[in-house]
Amino acid sequence: MASEQMLRAEALECSGCRQACHVMLYSDTESKLFGKTPIKHIVLMQMRFDGLLGFPGGLVKPSEETLEAGLSRELLEEIGIALPISVEDHVESRFAPTSSPSSSSSSSSRLIIHFYVKKIEEELIREVEKAAASTAADHGLEVLGMVRVPLYTLKSGAGLSFFLSHSFIGNARSQLVRSLLRLHLVSPNELHKALAQTLQMHARSAEDLQEALAFTEVQKRHF
Repeated sequence: MASEQMLRAEALECSGCRQACHVMLYSDTESKLFGKTPIKHIVLMQMRFDGLLGFPGGLVKPSEETLEAGLSRELLEEIGIALPISVEDHVESRFAPTSSPSSSSSSSSRLIIHFYVKKIEEELIREVEKAAASTAADHGLEVLGMVRVPLYTLKSGAGLSFFLSHSFIGNARSQLVRSLLRLHLVSPNELHKALAQTLQMHARSAEDLQEALAFTEVQKRHF
């Protein structure tokens, strides 16, 4: 469940809280999938070292740098380009989700996530993708690669719903969904259908995992 949004200034006043910044980079495009399906928009995310999907960024040091300067520094490490980020690109600040109820009451153990959205040209999107795989210091280590979010849905149902079925870090999935709606990159109806299909896939995945778990349990007895 997403935490309540807080003011940027309020977040910075949180004594002892850790602060992190992440950004969603996107552009418009005239490209078509297989020459038929309009892609319309390019939204970048990344595969993290832990196998989870998230947005570029990381921990910043407000006592030594502005949030935006810290985010640009993190971008240089993760995507190979220190894109300038402005206060105007800031969208929201929230406490990161916590799996431990006991830690939610202690501000010193909480992480605040500052989320930004920046629209850039498609040419720069391509430069980011190339730099992320060739010059970024964290490529192959903390970051395993950049990925584009498929915002379309094919007749087979593949596309956005399949992407949303993957595992995301923290509230990254919610950040993506809210941004797609706020920027009108996907219609509410299309997104609702995709999320409904995602829930169905999760149910089937749970059955597959139970079957795989039972199989490995049997195999363990032979070793």
